[in-house]
Amino acid sequence: MGLFKRATEIVESQVNKFLDRVEDPNATLDLSYEKMLDGLQQVKRHLADVVTEQKALEMQIQSAEREVKEREEEARAALKADREDLAAKALERKQAAVSRVSTLQESHQRITEQVERLKDAERKFQDRISQFKTTKEVTKATYSAAQAEVRIGESMSGIGKEIGNVGETVRRANDKAEQMSARAQAMQSLQDDGILDDAMDNRDSVQKELDKIRKDSAVSEEMARLKEEMKAKSGS
Repeated sequence: MGLFKRATEIVESQVNKFLDRVEDPNATLDLSYEKMLDGLQQVKRHLADVVTEQKALEMQIQSAEREVKEREEEARAALKADREDLAAKALERKQAAVSRVSTLQESHQRITEQVERLKDAERKFQDRISQFKTTKEVTKATYSAAQAEVRIGESMSGIGKEIGNVGETVRRANDKAEQMSARAQAMQSLQDDGILDDAMDNRDSVQKELDKIRKDSAVSEEMARLKEEMKAKSGS
């Protein structure tokens, strides 16, 4: 029975450990924190990609603006050479470059706004992670403290049970000792009365009876002697 109980306790202990791992809030909090950090890294990567596009647009705008100036210079040079036809073509190319600059600037404006939104989201995300980290550490500390209290309570409960078992054992031992003492006294009384034979006593029944008479006679004589002494003292 004791072996079965021990096996049951071991199984229950293993099950409790498994449930603790499954329901461990510390592990859940750490996992959530890791997911938030992964999310922040994704935001940073996306922001880096958008900033790269922003810089590329700025370079394209600068290139288109240089082309605008170059086409205007070409038109001026053509006019000086009395080549209005070439000047007109140069101005047409200039207008195309101006249009491209406008389109690029609009795209750049949208990208810039997106960059600012992403930077703001990154800052808010970072603040949220910092707050969550603080909350996580406080919660973990609180849980660990509560867990320690539970372990102490369980240990104290176990000690209490053990003490209770020891007390019960002592009580049973005392009861047994009292029973044995009472039995010994009863047997001695029966032996004294001759109801039970003492295995160590080799006397026969006649000898025992004679010894008993002598014992009773000695008691009677001793009683008479004491009475005479007391009577003599009271008379004097």
